[in-house]
Amino acid sequence: MKNFFPEKKKMKTKISIAAFFLFMTAHSALAAGAAPEAPEWRSWLWKIVNFAILVTIIVVFLKKPMADYLKARTEAIKKGLDDARKARETAEAALREVQEKLKSKDFEIEQILKSAKESGVAERDAILKETGRMSQNIEEHADTYISFELKKAKDAIRKEAVILALELAEKKLEQKMTPGEQKKLIEDAVSRLEGKS
Repeated sequence: MKNFFPEKKKMKTKISIAAFFLFMTAHSALAAGAAPEAPEWRSWLWKIVNFAILVTIIVVFLKKPMADYLKARTEAIKKGLDDARKARETAEAALREVQEKLKSKDFEIEQILKSAKESGVAERDAILKETGRMSQNIEEHADTYISFELKKAKDAIRKEAVILALELAEKKLEQKMTPGEQKKLIEDAVSRLEGKS
């Protein structure tokens, strides 16, 4: 901190001298007032002279230090007020800047939320569309698979039915046909085959 009393030692000396003269003046004033024989106007005159000396000593010895002190104190107060004003202006500017940033951040947050909501809706719609397409594909594949499996099952059943019918017919024929009929049937089949070739 800046020293407001650059001549501190000189000022202490002047104050000590002033205090000494003040003490001496007060002592002589008391001594003069204690004299019983002096007329009253003389005692008043002596008191007035002592007071004038005291005021002169105070003015002579303390005028410059007090003026310097008051000047330095006034300058310090002015500087403090200027610093406080500058700090206040800086703080107000910073506050305005922060408020502007907050406003822009609020706007950015709104834009981000809006964009996220739109993106979410678009993503949901795309997922639903893809789900519908996949569902349709699955249904088509299922229908195709079911048709294929049904045809396969029908073919298998037909083959099984044919085999069973042949076996059953064979058994019935064996039971009803005689060996001569069987021979005749074989010969007819062979002759038909030869006729086709």
